[in-house]
Amino acid sequence: MTLPRQRGLTEQAATTAIDTACRLLRLPSIRQEFSEIADRAAKDQMTYRGFLAELLMAECDDRARRRSERRIKAAGFPREKSLRTFDFDANPNIDPATVNTLASCEWIKKGQPLCLIGDSGTGKSHMLIALGTEAAMKGYRVRYTLATKLVNELVEAADEKQLNKTIARYGRVDLLCIDELGYMELDRHGAELLFQVLTEREEKNSVAIASNESFGGWTKTFTDPRLCAAIVDRLTFNGTIIETGTDSYRLASTRARAEHAEAG
Repeated sequence: MTLPRQRGLTEQAATTAIDTACRLLRLPSIRQEFSEIADRAAKDQMTYRGFLAELLMAECDDRARRRSERRIKAAGFPREKSLRTFDFDANPNIDPATVNTLASCEWIKKGQPLCLIGDSGTGKSHMLIALGTEAAMKGYRVRYTLATKLVNELVEAADEKQLNKTIARYGRVDLLCIDELGYMELDRHGAELLFQVLTEREEKNSVAIASNESFGGWTKTFTDPRLCAAIVDRLTFNGTIIETGTDSYRLASTRARAEHAEAG
């Protein structure tokens, strides 16, 4: 389709031409916002170059936002969590400066691991999802999974002769977030399959885990001592370890709400 080009278009004709051109060129943000930006440009006596820059930046910003949304959706997070909503005052074990450094995602760029260790209700999953979300927003490919779900998927893939393909898929993402590691005992086969994923990613792509067990207690999850030691080594070498403590601020918050309700 060729658009007619002529001088002296009426406002209505110009609007129609812009709308048609934006559809053809797949510029949905400019199509949606050009009228408002044009009115503002006229009011502010913006130059032609300034007006064009405003239009193009609107399209670029919206495309970046949509890409971030797609990456966040592709990560498979079970719920929305952000660093902005994390209550650092409720858990003094977590250093805001350390988290702020992690939010820059330099550790992901370097392929380094992250371990969040602490009891239930201390903010591990919140922090894991929030940092994963930050990474997705900065352009990194992220995948979130529960430890047991990952192992079950690997076992099924092995049974169906698809193990190499599955391990390669988990190896390609820039950040693999594994939640609830340590909640359930893994048999030797499952632990070995998980170890293969970690080995595939070692010093290339980052792994972030959340566990309710200290490293000393991981022998309850990985019953083979040598395999357990190898997995701990993979997850800690050149990495960051954050201990979120033992006091559940989630439980404390629930109690505080209950006490407030009773007082009211």
